[in-house]
Amino acid sequence: MAEKKYIETVGRRKTASARVRITAAKTTSFTINDRTAEDYFPLAVMHQALNAPFKTVGGAFAVTVLVKGGGLKAQAEAIRHGISRALVEMDAALRKDLKVKGFLKRDPRAKERKKFGLVAARRAPQWSKR
Repeated sequence: MAEKKYIETVGRRKTASARVRITAAKTTSFTINDRTAEDYFPLAVMHQALNAPFKTVGGAFAVTVLVKGGGLKAQAEAIRHGISRALVEMDAALRKDLKVKGFLKRDPRAKERKKFGLVAARRAPQWSKR
């Protein structure tokens, strides 16, 4: 059986969904929607989210991502979720360290839908006695 060139996983957070491909490399590099991570994510906090799984387990990888939906922070954390899943698929022994940090947990929170008779999801119209 031929060995795989890359591992592909899906990471999600809120409404953001990221398809992550991870390959062994000499230095860690990111390509997100055909752009570099520095171009795609403006804040350093988001870069920390991307690099967190690699700092936890060590090693260098080339990461290619297709991400859509949600805001930038949700997209960064969806990518982190996908990277963590890929690392676990690569080596099951890494699961414990990543799970303790919370990188394998999918964040299901999303905006609640508006209900009829209400102004928003739970906000009722202002009540007037007279």
